Amino acid sequence: MKSAAVLFCLLFLNTGISKDFKLYFLGGQSNMDGYGKISDLPAELQKPLPGIYIFHGNSAPDTVEVDGRGVWDILQPGHGVGFSSDGLQNSLSDKFGVELTFVRRLMEENSEENIAIIKYSRGGTSIDQEAAGRFGCWEPDFYVGNHINQYDHFLATLRYAFDVRDIDKDGVEDRLIPTAIIWMQGESDAVFTVEIAMRYEKNLKRLMDMIRAALRTDDLPVVIGQISESGQDEKDGKVWDHLEIVQAAQRSFVNKDISAILVTSTENYQYLDPWHYDSSGYLDLGIQFAEAVLRIDR
Repeated sequence: MKSAAVLFCLLFLNTGISKDFKLYFLGGQSNMDGYGKISDLPAELQKPLPGIYIFHGNSAPDTVEVDGRGVWDILQPGHGVGFSSDGLQNSLSDKFGVELTFVRRLMEENSEENIAIIKYSRGGTSIDQEAAGRFGCWEPDFYVGNHINQYDHFLATLRYAFDVRDIDKDGVEDRLIPTAIIWMQGESDAVFTVEIAMRYEKNLKRLMDMIRAALRTDDLPVVIGQISESGQDEKDGKVWDHLEIVQAAQRSFVNKDISAILVTSTENYQYLDPWHYDSSGYLDLGIQFAEAVLRIDR
């Protein structure tokens, strides 16, 4: 009888304690997916990062059944382009994105923090639905076909991620505290028409407000990665015809939003193809995103 009472007390105490994780959402298009080669990583980043957890939602095109499936797991290389999940098991790729150096830099500042990442991104996606093409768009009111779009897949990712009450599987309930949105996107809105590019600031503001609402945190900090140009277009050298308009929109957005900051280091990166940074670019961009978060925190 006494042992049963002790067991009851232990169970009660265990379920009554929650562990808080600072939660970061990483979203956007292919340069958020990440094309860094794992073979280029330094030795210290080629292994799992204990205590850091990631839920990477499976991406899907517009108009298909809502996806966003994933599994909470310890962060390790392989969450770049080519990653997938069926909701039961993650299939890692041979690529990485900004997540590795992002969390490493944050941990350098405070090694005692519990950090969790939710990642959902899809290459080629725009915010404006007129720029969606075959890749998809983030416009919440997208009205083509069955109306399912990237924002719907993002919402499903959040639902799956937050449905798990113990992300590190230690028997103690965890609490995810939304801390910042990290957004790397805009290239697809800069490639079509002037009109689409001119709408980018309005579209970006609306989408960031909608993501903040989904995370139930007003004025949640937003870190924007400035899009940049490789100069590798075969016709005229310019891949993103309306680059300057979208860059100006990104600057204007952060200037008007007291909780937003712009990372501009992308203009100095080398490219592995006309659209994507090389491995060193992703390593640095993760650090710069973390530095921006730390500046906001201060």
